[in-house]
Amino acid sequence: ETNIVADRQKEKNEVKISVNTITQKNLKQLPAFGGEPDLAQYLQVLPGVVFSGDQGGQLYIRGGTPVHNKMLLDGMIIYNPFHSIGLFSVIDADIIRSADVYAGSFGAQYGGRIGAIIDVNTREGNKKELSGKVSVSPISSKVLLEGPLAKFTEGGSSSSYILSYKSSYLDKTSPIFYSYAGNNGLPFSFNDIYGKASFISTSGSKLNVFAFNFNDKVNYTQTKYNWNSFGLGTSFNIIPEGSTLINGAVAYSNYLMQQEEADGKPRESSINGFNINVNFTYFIGKDDIKYGLEMNGFTTDYNYTNTYGRLLKQEEFTTELCGYVRYKKNFGRLVMEPGLRIQNYASLGEFSFEPRFGMKYNLTDKIRLKAAGGYYTQNLIAAVNDQDVVNLFYGFLSGPEDLPKTFKGSSINSSLQKSWHGGVGFELDLGRFSEINVEGYYKIFSQLTNINRNKKYDENEPNKPEYETKDYIVEQGNSYGADFRYKYEYKKVYIWAVYSLTFVNREAERYDFAGNMQIENYFPHFDRRHNVNLVFTYTFDKNKTWSFNTRWNYGSGFPFTKTQGYYEKIDASSGNPLTQNGTLSAYFTDLNTGRLPSFHRLDASLSKKMKLKKNQTLTITAAATNVYNRENIFYLNRSTLTRINQLPIMPTLGINYSF
Repeated sequence: ETNIVADRQKEKNEVKISVNTITQKNLKQLPAFGGEPDLAQYLQVLPGVVFSGDQGGQLYIRGGTPVHNKMLLDGMIIYNPFHSIGLFSVIDADIIRSADVYAGSFGAQYGGRIGAIIDVNTREGNKKELSGKVSVSPISSKVLLEGPLAKFTEGGSSSSYILSYKSSYLDKTSPIFYSYAGNNGLPFSFNDIYGKASFISTSGSKLNVFAFNFNDKVNYTQTKYNWNSFGLGTSFNIIPEGSTLINGAVAYSNYLMQQEEADGKPRESSINGFNINVNFTYFIGKDDIKYGLEMNGFTTDYNYTNTYGRLLKQEEFTTELCGYVRYKKNFGRLVMEPGLRIQNYASLGEFSFEPRFGMKYNLTDKIRLKAAGGYYTQNLIAAVNDQDVVNLFYGFLSGPEDLPKTFKGSSINSSLQKSWHGGVGFELDLGRFSEINVEGYYKIFSQLTNINRNKKYDENEPNKPEYETKDYIVEQGNSYGADFRYKYEYKKVYIWAVYSLTFVNREAERYDFAGNMQIENYFPHFDRRHNVNLVFTYTFDKNKTWSFNTRWNYGSGFPFTKTQGYYEKIDASSGNPLTQNGTLSAYFTDLNTGRLPSFHRLDASLSKKMKLKKNQTLTITAAATNVYNRENIFYLNRSTLTRINQLPIMPTLGINYSF
C-alpha cells in the first residue's frame, strides 16, 4: 500500500500522457510462454499497440510503423529489438528494471523518430553474493548469472556484474512437439547475450559498462533469413553536491540483415554507428529544468534485388546533432511542461525546430486532466514497404535523395519524414487499488518515405516516368483514435483491461496503364479498428506459491486487397506470344478494400514455486498459447490459394531453477 500511495502522488506531479511504465512485476503477470516472461509479449497488451502476427509480425503503435519507433537499451539504440517468431524480444525479462513506452506526444528529451519511444533500463547485478537462474523448455533455454565484483561493505561503494544468455531451438524441437504447426514447421532460432558491469560510489553516482550480441535465423525451404546485432557502451549517473543531476551514455552498435534466395542475387542491409548523449536536470523546489545534447552517427549499406531484377543500392553516412530543453513548472493543481528540441541533420543540411508541450491539471484528488503534443522528424527509413504484409527482411536506409520531385502537385523540399502529435485524456482513481485512464489522440504524418517496389528502370533511362525509375515513393497519412485502460491490483488479484479504437489512413500517388496519376486513399495493412486485451492474474495458497495467469486478445480484421480473377501474363518481348507459356497473374481490387476475419486468442499459464534450500527455488510452469486453438488467418497465398494461419495451440512445460 505504501507503493500505491507513492505512485498516486507521483501521478499528480508528472505529466504522463501516452506513457506506460513496465516493471519486472508486470512482466511476470502475463502467461509465460515457454515458462519465461518476455517484453515482446507484454508490449502487445498496452493501449494503442497492434501486433501484426506471430511469424514475422511487428509492433505498430498508434498508426506508426516499426521504423518510426525508437528502442533504447540503457541509452543505446537497438535497431531490431524483436525476433522473427514475434513472441520474443532480444532483451531478457529478468535483467529489466523498467521500460517506459511512449505511444506518442513524447517530450523534448526524445527525438529522431516520428512514432513512439521504448526506453528500457536494466538493473544492476547482485552486490552481495553470487546468484543466478537456469531455465529450460521445448521452446528455449536461459542462463543468468550475477554477483559482486568486489567484496560488499555496508555504506561503502559497490560493484557488480550481470550476464544473461538465452537461446531458442524451435527449429529443432517443433518437428517433435509441434509438427502440426504449418507445412514448413517453425524454422526459427535465435541466441541473445547481454552483459553488464556496474560501479556505484558512496554518493550514489553510478557507472555502467555493457555489451550485447543478438542473432536470429529463419530457414524456409527456398528462402533463408538471418540477422546479427552487436554493440557495447557505457552509461553514467553523477550526483553532485548541488541540485543538478547529470546522466548520459556513449554507445556503438551494429546490425546486419541478410536474405538468401536460389538466384544468389544480393539482398542485404546493414547499419552501424554510435550515439552519445548527456543530460542535465536542475531542480528548483517543485520545478525542474532538463536539458541536454545528443550526437548520432551511423552508416547504412543497402543492396537489394527487387522482383523486377533491379538492384536497389545505397551507402550513406549520416550525422545528427541535437539539443533540447524542457521546463516543468508546478502551479499547485496545474503542472506544465513546455519544451523545444533542435535536430540538425548535418549530412542532409537540414535543421528541424521541434516544439513540445505537456500539461496536467488535478481537478480533484482522484481526477486528473492532461494534454500533450509536438512536432517530430526522422531521417531513418525502413527497407520495407508499408504495403508489405509479411516481410522478414528488415533493413534500414538513411538520407534518401532519390525522391520524387513533387507529391500531390507540391514540391518536395525535404528528405525527412515528419509528423505532428496531439493527445488529451484523463485519469480517474477508483479507490486505492484500481484506476482508469482514457486518452484520445491524433497524429498527422505529413511526409512518409517508402521503398518503391515498382522500380523497373535506372533513373537515367530516357522517356521513363518517375514512378518506374525512382528508388523511393512519398506518402502522407494520419491516425487517430482513443485508448481505454482499467487496472486493478490488490493482494492476490491483478486485472488489466485495455480497449483501443484506431483509424489509420494513407495517401499515395498511383498511376494507371496510361500513366495518369491519381491520389489513392487506403488503409495500411496494420489498420485494426478494434483491439481488446484482458489480463487476469491470481496468486493462491497461503504462501503464494501458485500463480494462474491468463490473457485474452481480440482484434478486428486487418485490411487486405481482394483478388478479382486471374489471367495468363505473356511477355511478348521474349518469344512468340502465340506459342509460349505465360505466368499466372491476378486482377486486384482497389488496395486494401477488404477485411480479414477477426482475431481472438486465449493464452494461459499455471506456475508452482517450490523452496528447496536457502535461497534456492524451483519453479514449474505449464502454459499454452492459443488455448482453444482458434484458426486465426495470417495471410492467403494467392498463387496456391493456401491459407496461412497464425500459431495453433502450443502447450509448453518450463522449469527454472534460481539460486
